[in-house]
Amino acid sequence: MASNNVIHLDDNNFVSEVARSDKPVLIDFWATWCGPCRALAPTIDAIADEYAGQIKVCKVDVDKSNIAGKYGIQSIPVVMAIKDGTELGRVIGNYPAKVRDLLNLLT
Repeated sequence: MASNNVIHLDDNNFVSEVARSDKPVLIDFWATWCGPCRALAPTIDAIADEYAGQIKVCKVDVDKSNIAGKYGIQSIPVVMAIKDGTELGRVIGNYPAKVRDLLNLLT
């Protein structure tokens, strides 16, 4: 079951939720047809629940937004850590342990 603590980003809310965020942000770039993306989803949901109030956990459906192009996303899943508007790191692929390592950059 998807977490209520995950923010779904689109072209309209990206600036307010990420670029102007007063909290660090973890973004999952994914698509509904992507098996590895679906496999990673429980990890993203668990992080969103565990770090609620400390960081923002967001998802971007690459088929419904132009945001991925802005960050040069060419394959998915990609999970990116952003703090103060600056990318601190990214994980390409379904690697839950490496995604959790990104949290060290945000907390």
